[in-house]
Amino acid sequence: MTRASQHSYLVALGSNVPHRRHGRPRAVIDAALAALDAAGVTVESAGPVIETAPLGPSRRRYANSAAIVETPMGPDDLLALLKTVESRFGRRRGRRWGARVLDLDIVLWDGGPWSSHRLIIPHPAFRDRDFVLRPAVAIAPDWRDPITGLTLRQLHARLTRPRPVPR
Repeated sequence: MTRASQHSYLVALGSNVPHRRHGRPRAVIDAALAALDAAGVTVESAGPVIETAPLGPSRRRYANSAAIVETPMGPDDLLALLKTVESRFGRRRGRRWGARVLDLDIVLWDGGPWSSHRLIIPHPAFRDRDFVLRPAVAIAPDWRDPITGLTLRQLHARLTRPRPVPR
């Protein structure tokens, strides 16, 4: 396979439930990266694992990270693989933003905007999520959002800049 047939993706990873074999959520992130590699997806780089407060009803803190991965798969095929990995880790479909052993989301890819009945790239909410942007900036600060044209570094700076307190 030639390098030209590879696609680069930014994948967000999250966990807030311990796994019976892999342990705590930070270790689940590491195990998920290894599982992707074992499935033939090359993990080029992984951002730091950060702890964040949950969105929605879950009370457990999350371990979050981001990775740049390469694969010849198109977006829908990679999504299917990510859902398979989540399932193998014990992920069950259910309540939105609930506790989960593993969450894997495609955020960006080198093909620009993408839309299918199962997937939208860029991920619709990534620009507003520090838990995605902070680890992503560590590994791909100059990757541009194909919709806004802004780099991940610029998006993160906009999201985290100090704002005046309302009077």
